[in-house]
Amino acid sequence: MIGIKGDKMGQPQPPYVLGIDSGTQSLRAGIFDLHGNPVASAVQEYPIAFPRVGWAEQNPADWWEAAKATVRRSLAEGKVSPEQIVGVSVDGTSCTVVLCERDGTPLRPAILWMDVRAAEEAEQVTATGLDVLKYVGNKESPEWMVPKAMWLKRNEAQTYNRALVVCESTDWLMHRLTERWTASLCNVTCKWNYAGPAGGWPVELLKQMKLEELLEKWPSDVLAMGEHAGELTPAAAEELGLKPGIPVAEGGIDAYVGMFGLAVTEPGRMALVMGSSTCHMALSDRAIFDSGVWGPYPDALTRGTWVLEGGQTASGSIIKWFKDQFGQAAQAEAKSRGMDPYEVLDEQATKIEPGCEGLVLLDYWQGNRTPIRDPLARGAVWGLSLKHTPAHIFRAIYEGTAFGTRHILQDLAGHGFRATEIYACGGGAKSKLWLQIHADACQVPIFLTAISEATTLGSAMCAAVGAGEFADFGKAAQQMVKVTSKIEPNADLAKEYDFYFEQYLATYPPLAPLMHRVSARV
Repeated sequence: MIGIKGDKMGQPQPPYVLGIDSGTQSLRAGIFDLHGNPVASAVQEYPIAFPRVGWAEQNPADWWEAAKATVRRSLAEGKVSPEQIVGVSVDGTSCTVVLCERDGTPLRPAILWMDVRAAEEAEQVTATGLDVLKYVGNKESPEWMVPKAMWLKRNEAQTYNRALVVCESTDWLMHRLTERWTASLCNVTCKWNYAGPAGGWPVELLKQMKLEELLEKWPSDVLAMGEHAGELTPAAAEELGLKPGIPVAEGGIDAYVGMFGLAVTEPGRMALVMGSSTCHMALSDRAIFDSGVWGPYPDALTRGTWVLEGGQTASGSIIKWFKDQFGQAAQAEAKSRGMDPYEVLDEQATKIEPGCEGLVLLDYWQGNRTPIRDPLARGAVWGLSLKHTPAHIFRAIYEGTAFGTRHILQDLAGHGFRATEIYACGGGAKSKLWLQIHADACQVPIFLTAISEATTLGSAMCAAVGAGEFADFGKAAQQMVKVTSKIEPNADLAKEYDFYFEQYLATYPPLAPLMHRVSARV
């Protein structure tokens, strides 16, 4: 039941929940009421370091500095008193690995989720053929915890051995909030080879990889999303501008938390989380094995369900790359017109016909996550002529990334799962053009909810469930999530996009050997 508390003068004070969404390029704090209405939010960016091609790192201290700044700004903007916050939770990128002391002091920069340096180690994990791998599609990703830990032990043994805690960004932030080391059931199931039906921790896998000591370094307490993890410590409360003792709920992977924020709680629905990468989260009432996507993940969202996860390693980050490297004219025009540069780029790309007058683009800037699972693949564009403009290439990025989504849907359909509805969120969902291209290329309707930043809302829903405001996420979704619009696919464009999708699929096989040779050289 939603309650109203009184202040010292007896005036009613509505309760609010705080969600902290730690993304790849920025951290967002959002305050919501218990009807899902946004009260205030704030965002702070932080840098990514790319020491080598295929590598990506961040400083964990930047996450906490961003949390402090954005929570305080949100409280001020919303004119919310600390006493009104009844619950807090946090989500983050996964698998972003942190090596640290027991008190949380990092020993090296965090290895970001998109980092694929552990490709060789991932292949060695896959080669074991252990039964536990069936819960990740029988192929390990270099993005995940075990391969990255293997790489660190082999290449930075002194730091690895010194680390008393090996965890993820979400775990690290939860520790900053509560001083308790916990691991999210969502994260460990999806990225650490933890499998409840197989007994939990992947003991035999760690033994074969000579990583038995990793079990002592991982947080031992595994909590489901929304489970009460502790209370906000006085030190954290002072830094964030909050009240000590606020219940803190376990969070999880940003894309999975976004499923809550989109009310993707019924089989047949898919969440399209459009951020720096695009995540495709499909909920199933049964296990589907041997597809090209990750999973099936047992209990990763809610107990008794299975999640099938597709993903593109780079999507929104390719768009940002284009804007930063080649969009100077669009940025100048945007400044003169008082617009966002992406709005100008969209305006220009809207004038380009589907197919971009013969351009085909592979969206593999940081490799292919699913369904090909090739970390050494790289981006490509062909069909260029002297007629093509930056607007053509920008639209080709939109179409190439949409074809990446269609490739994932095609793979799932071939294994018995058909997505009949897509619910979109994230920064990319602000582009109506990109959404329409996705709907047209995939010929599936796309639904939008009132809160485009569904990950922040989902994190706040975790806080509400953990604080006891709702009995479960189903009831929280009924109260806090509202569908506002539907984007219908244009059937007249189906044949055009069918043709270009065929060319998209045909591009990778002949280029793969070349990509692998070059990727191994740089």
